[in-house]
Formats: sequence, structure tokens, C-alpha cells
Amino acid sequence: MRRRFRIQNLCCSNCAAKMEREILGLPGVSRVFINMDGGVLTLEDDGVVAIDSLQRIANSIEPDTSVMAYDEESPEDDGSGEKREIISMAAAGAVFAVALLFGGRFRELSGGWGEYAVYSAAYILAAYPVLRSSYKTLFTRSFLNEFFLMSFASLAAIAIDKFPEAVSVMLFYRVGEFFQERAASRSRLSIRTLIEQKPSMARVVRDGIETETRPEFVGAGDVVMVKPGEKIPIDGVVRDGRARVDTSSLTGESVPVAANVGDAVYGGTVSMDGLLMVEASGSYEDSSVARIMDMVENALARKSPTERFITTFARYYTPAVVAVAIAVALVPPALSMGSYSEWLYRSLVLLVISCPCALVISIPLGYFGGIGAASSRGILVKGGNILDALHSVDRVFFDKTGTLTKGVFVVTETRPAVGVSRDELGRAAAIAESISNHPVARSISSEFSGLMPMDSSVSGMEEAGRGVVASLKTGEGTAEEIMAGNAALMIAHEVRVPGEDAPAGTLVHVARNGDYLGSIVVSDVIRPDSAEAVRLIRDCGIDEIYMLTGDREEAAASVAGELGLSGYRAGLMPDGKVSAISELSPGDLSRAAFVGDGVNDAPALAASGVGIAMGGLGSEAAIEIADAVILDDSPKRIADLLRIASFTRKVVWQNIVFAMGIKVLFMLLGIIGIAGLWEAIFADVGVALLAVLNAARTARA
Repeated sequence: MRRRFRIQNLCCSNCAAKMEREILGLPGVSRVFINMDGGVLTLEDDGVVAIDSLQRIANSIEPDTSVMAYDEESPEDDGSGEKREIISMAAAGAVFAVALLFGGRFRELSGGWGEYAVYSAAYILAAYPVLRSSYKTLFTRSFLNEFFLMSFASLAAIAIDKFPEAVSVMLFYRVGEFFQERAASRSRLSIRTLIEQKPSMARVVRDGIETETRPEFVGAGDVVMVKPGEKIPIDGVVRDGRARVDTSSLTGESVPVAANVGDAVYGGTVSMDGLLMVEASGSYEDSSVARIMDMVENALARKSPTERFITTFARYYTPAVVAVAIAVALVPPALSMGSYSEWLYRSLVLLVISCPCALVISIPLGYFGGIGAASSRGILVKGGNILDALHSVDRVFFDKTGTLTKGVFVVTETRPAVGVSRDELGRAAAIAESISNHPVARSISSEFSGLMPMDSSVSGMEEAGRGVVASLKTGEGTAEEIMAGNAALMIAHEVRVPGEDAPAGTLVHVARNGDYLGSIVVSDVIRPDSAEAVRLIRDCGIDEIYMLTGDREEAAASVAGELGLSGYRAGLMPDGKVSAISELSPGDLSRAAFVGDGVNDAPALAASGVGIAMGGLGSEAAIEIADAVILDDSPKRIADLLRIASFTRKVVWQNIVFAMGIKVLFMLLGIIGIAGLWEAIFADVGVALLAVLNAARTARA
């Protein structure tokens, strides 16, 4: 079962990763993920893990962390903690500055004790929170953390009479951590903004009485009042009122959408200028915004191979560096290569550098930023692993209907027989198709609706796979038999169909009382941005772009030719699309991306390396099946997604090379005595801060 808990006062990504490992080791736990931005711990287990066990593990790794039931309200952050931190660091910095500037005078006045007293005051002000945290975790399995490393390094520096360096280690560590967390929070902003789109209140109207409640308590059929400027809390249908609705939070589309009586509206969107009465179509858990929030949380939990490698690497990196530091402190002086104090100081440099924060924090932030950048463009990506997979894609396959085309049929050509006018042909077609709900029939009925006779009744039946046979009775009592359908229908009713060129669209033949009246061409309209989407994808370095469709050869050839695709396959059943992808991607389906629009594309979405659904609002099937979902159905978003994936991976590897390169360099410099604790602070906190700032660029990809 899946459970959620609130988790507060957790600021360290490395500590969060340790907590996940510890909790995963509890009996019955199959999966765990901590979302630091939302303050949520998600647990999948057999239901027996107690909250006390989670609290114990959290406190053993990062003291003062609290775990509580999910339905408890999180305490409001009034900023007092940040203010206290700033005041504490400022006081420590001021005393440290006094010690540096006037230390010599204090030494002369008191025989050295005055200088020690000032440095001690600066050290206590700077180090107390770190020493306190280190002490709380000292007797646990997770004692080898950044608090312990900084505490030991600074106290050892004091022991070898390096008081200024000891204070600087603690002071700059705290300052760096403060700015690092601020930068990390900003880089997570795009994800946090998406999560905060969750509506917090619903005005339910029952028996004329308005009651404010949480969206989770709204049920199907409840009527919810939405005032101007408020978020619509659930998916539903407008029963009264009209307004312009801002859907940018879900689709990324900035143009408001008109909502009138009978129109569907979606949770998380905003009524801009009107009062709406919305009847809930289901519970909050079934709403678009709830599904999206759930998908975002799962996306953050689905780590990329790079993230998993860094997390595993960090588990062994710090102990390894500590072991090297111990060896540096003991082996050279034992071989008479220098004094113990000299080599102890060099080992302290390694201890300060050994923190893996630059990697453990910046790498996930890079992927978070990429996921957030995609979400701001109406693209939901189900994890950092998808961004990594997209980087390897070298060919893209599109479904046709509803993806490259609108999936809306329109009449594109009329072909009256000799002696038959266009209106006569259209009138007969509209009469016949009026009894059918087929998309092609609806498009013909809509096109020629003005030609329908007023004083008549139409009856008839559809012949599966062929068309419609209708009977028209007029007010004068006369009857006409009208047929509309394919050539097979005409042949079955012994109507002669003249030979004609095969059109790009669907050809509908029309006959009345056995006489052929002509044909109508109905076509699926190509999306206006499909051609540009193909060009933009090629600009991303992908030249092989194919179309797979169940439509006729002529229709597929027309669309593929107009868009300049690399090729196409027509007349495919759903499993045939999988075979076509295998045929056109020899040897490696993981390098293929498939773009489809629904359940019929499920096999291809699942089989390809990356499945991308043109989901639209409320398309639950697409959200469930695909690896990424394009909410506004624009194929141009595919190019956006490819660019974001490429840029994210570039930034992630920049951080890996930069952080590891600097750390290794300063380790070597520290061992040979060139770099001291001042440089070690830069190699740890400074590099981590720079890596986080670099990771923040992915949010603006």
C-alpha cells in the first residue's frame, strides 16, 4: 500500500538520500521517496511500518527533522528560522573579523589568552549548530556525515594551533550552506510552483448553503461555486455562469479559454472574470490536477541512471576519502617524512573536501530543473530517467490522426455527377448522414446542414464498414432512398460508380433512388504547426522522422509528402505499429521515440524507448501509458522536450566533471601541502554552490 507523511526541517539532499536507504531497509518496505520541496515522504509498504520508526531514522541522520501524519497541517514558515541563521552568522563573522584585525593586540595585552578568548567566541557562534547536530548523530550508523567531518576537522585544527582556520571552516561552511540552500530552493522553484497549483479550498453548495471544504472531500455530483480569481478545485461541467478560464497552469497555454454552460472545466485552472457553478464529474483524486500532481511526485522519485550512480558513488566516496585522510595523517610521519602536526593538517584538508554535497545536491536539481522547465511548457515528464533516455533518441515515429492531424474531419472537395449540382449532392448527403454519429458523417452533416429539408423525417440504418442507407419522408408523403458510403455499399445496392482518381482523404459516394449523384471527399486536417514541428525536430539533430497510421495509403502518402517525412507505413493495426518501429529501428528500440494520442497507440508507446502522448486535458489513458505527456497537443513541444533533455544532460555532466575535477585537484594540492583549509572550504562549499547555480540553469532551458 502507498502512504504519505509530512516531513519537516529536512534541508540536506544527501541526508534525504541516506534516510531513503535506511527506510528501504525496514521490513515490508518496497519503495520510498522524500520530496524535500513538498515536505512529503512517500512510502510503499505492507502497512506495518510505524511513524515512530520513520521518526527515529530521520533523527538519527539529521536531528530536529520531524515526521508527522500527512493530514496534519504543516506549520507555517514565518521566516524566523532564516532570520536567526543570518543573525547568528553575522555575529560570528563580526567577532571573527575583530579577532583577525586585533588579534595581535589582544595577544600582547593578555599573554595570548585574550586572542584565544575572541577566537573561541567566534568559533562557538559559528560552530554551535554544527557541533550540536554532529553530537546528536555521533552514536548512530550515520555518524560519518558532513556535520561530523566539519566538527572533527575544525576541532583538530584548534588542537594543532590553527584557530583562524578552524573558525573559517565553520563560518564559511555555514555561510556556504545557507546560500547553497537558497540557490537550491530557487532552482526547485519550477517544480514547487507546479506542486503549489493544487487547489486548497472548495465552496460546495448543498441545499442553497455554501460550505468551504478541502477538495479531497468533494464528490461526484456536488456543485462547487468558483468566484472570479479563484482556482477551480475539481474537474466538472459548468451548470451556471460564464467566465474566461486561465488554463496555463495545466497546458502552458497563455490564452484564456471561454467557459459557458455545458463546457468542461478542469481542476487547477483559474476562473478569471466570472462566477461559475461547476458540477463535479468525479472525486478530487480523479481530477486532472490530482493526476498531474501524482505524476510529478512520481517523476521526482524516478531517478535517472546518472542520479543513481551519484547516490551510490557518494556512499563510498566519503568513507574512502576519510580513509585516505587517516593514512595521510599517520603514514608519512611514521616514515619520518615530517611532523605529525604537519600531516594532520593536510589530512584535515581532505576531510573538509570529502563532503559529496556538490554532486548529491546539484545532480538531482539539474533533473528537477529540466522536469520543471518542461512542465512550464505544458510537457509532463515522468522522471529524470526519461530525460536521459531522450538524449539517446535518434528517430521519432508519429501516429497520424490526432497527432500530426487534428483528428477533426472536414469536407475538402465535392464531386457532383454530370447534371447534378453541388447543393443537390450536399442535400442528399446531409439527409443520409444525419442518422450516423461517425466522425465522417458528422463532418458532412455540419457542412451541408443548411440544405436539410424542414418538413421531413429520416430513418434508416448503418451498414458496418460500408455506410448509411436512409429513407426520407417529406410532408407530401413521398419517400426517397438515399445512400452514402464507400464503393462497397454502392456495389451491394447495384449502383454503378464511375472510375475517378483516388483522393488523399476519405471518399464518400452518394446515391438517391438508385441513381449516382456524385462523391464527397472528407479529410483530416493537418495541424498548422506540424510542418514546423518536423523542421524543429530535425534542427535537434534527428533526421529520421516517420509516420505510422491505420489510415489508407492515399491519405498517409498525402500527409507524409506535405510534411516532408522520412517515410510512413499505412493500414496498420496497433500491433502493426510495433512491428513497423522494430523494422525501422533495427537492433535498438530504446533509441526510438513514439508520439501517439491514446489507448490504440498503447503497444507502440510501451514498446518504444520513449513514449510521448498527445494527452490533452483529462486524457487519463495517455497519462498512464506514456513516459511524457504533451498537454496542449502541439507537436512542436516534441522539439522543446528534446532540447530540454539535451541541455539538462549537458549541465549535469558539467557539474560532475567540474565538481570531481576541482575536488581531486585540491586533494592532491592538500596532500603535497600547497592547499590549506581556506582552499578546502572553496573546494567543498564553494564548488557545491557553483554547481547548484549551474543546475538552476536547467529550469530556464
